[in-house]
Amino acid sequence: MDAVDFRIIHELQQDGRLSNQDLADRIRLSPSPCLRRVRRLEEAGLIRGYTAMVDQVSFGLPITVFVRIRLERHTADAVRVFEEHVGLIEHIQDCYLMAGSSDYLLRVVIESLEAYEALVRNRIHAIPGIASIESSFAFGSVKQSKIYPRPGGPLR
Repeated sequence: MDAVDFRIIHELQQDGRLSNQDLADRIRLSPSPCLRRVRRLEEAGLIRGYTAMVDQVSFGLPITVFVRIRLERHTADAVRVFEEHVGLIEHIQDCYLMAGSSDYLLRVVIESLEAYEALVRNRIHAIPGIASIESSFAFGSVKQSKIYPRPGGPLR
């Protein structure tokens, strides 16, 4: 990747609906080479898709819960079973494998405290091999970004 590829990615992260002409104008490249670069970035897997950013609260999911999970055992089977179950629960938006006192950190979005209680009781507790579950509720969001900083770029 060169500086032009980084600029293409930066512009598309800010507005994935840019036409090729508008993108080319923003990065000061003619449309044909711009389109070739975008296609190459897509084929290489750097650009994995395009999506609409939806307002979580307006969509009806005002509650964000961060859930720390510790497993009873760390066998390959226990990990596989847990990760397969998590992948099937639509309210779990993110699942991170962690170092430290928790094995996993989940980000859950949900419509109410009652719905979260039902999710824990009926779906998460049903996953075999969980030793502990600890929930933290977000009061609000200070920053959410889907725009990655340039690797090796200036730190401020």
